[in-house]
Amino acid sequence: TVEIADYFENKGVRTFGLQPGGQYAFEFGSVKMTPAIHGSSYTKRDGTVIPMGIATGFLITKDDKLIYHAGDTALFSDMALVKGVDLAFIPIGDVYTMGIDDAVEAVRLIDPKVVVPIHYNTFDLIRQDPAVFESKVEKARVKTMRPGDILN
Repeated sequence: TVEIADYFENKGVRTFGLQPGGQYAFEFGSVKMTPAIHGSSYTKRDGTVIPMGIATGFLITKDDKLIYHAGDTALFSDMALVKGVDLAFIPIGDVYTMGIDDAVEAVRLIDPKVVVPIHYNTFDLIRQDPAVFESKVEKARVKTMRPGDILN
């Protein structure tokens, strides 16, 4: 969001702020920011909480391929508006994002060709078995990745 971009711009990081619904054509391709349902804040070391705008996802178009990164989010009905997706990144961790069953419903709504489960198994509270997710997804090809994997 613009709020996050402004925060880091003030720290010397080169950024580009967008808001949900906004789109920009970069040299590598086009990026459109989409809504997500999740909190968005930063807690400083002294405990001060800084609001960072609203949670978002992204639609990225490159070489006539459409990628949807849902971000940290719950399942929500407007996901049905995201169509023509070649590759989707959908959270399955539960507790802080949607869990496996809601992620399966998100895949049904979005109907991507390939889906990669994300935001799980980084700590015990969001431990999930991606094979369970894969077994429940009906149409899309599921590609489970590990840190360092390359998606071809």
